Amino acid sequence: MVGGQKPLADAIGTTQSQVWYWLTRSKKGVPGEYAPKIEAAVSGRITRHELRPDVFGPAPESAA
Repeated sequence: MVGGQKPLADAIGTTQSQVWYWLTRSKKGVPGEYAPKIEAAVSGRITRHELRPDVFGPAPESAA
């Protein structure tokens, strides 16, 4: 688990300023290629489906 923009940026191979841009300025948010990296860096607490449903589709339902 990462905490903050800089540790997340380091974990996914980008810069803190790029993470800031996604959070504050980007209309689409995180680029699709970074969504799986973020999902892994935060141990699935947020998924690629939540970050980019337009790219990855809706989150699959959990098996009951």
